[in-house]
Amino acid sequence: MTDTLKVLAQSNPAAQTLTDAYAVPGAASTTISSIVVCNSGSAADKFRIAIAVAGAADAAKQYLFVATIGLTLAATDKVCVYAGGSALSFNVFGVEVT
Repeated sequence: MTDTLKVLAQSNPAAQTLTDAYAVPGAASTTISSIVVCNSGSAADKFRIAIAVAGAADAAKQYLFVATIGLTLAATDKVCVYAGGSALSFNVFGVEVT
């Protein structure tokens, strides 16, 4: 198995649209070390982060926000992001194991 440290995703989703930021490739697993959210606008905004296990349809139980992170994901799991406005960007960092 090979561990690859990398930027897993960078996303600037359209306002009020749930967006797949990162999907674990088939036959791989991933540990997310951090998810960084940046508001490049001047107004306050809201965001959501969800983990869709095996690419499941959106559900309230998938949403999270934590200050300490070390999320482990299996093949086909997804990190989904949502921004209230268009000035938020999301960066996902971690290790892909193939």
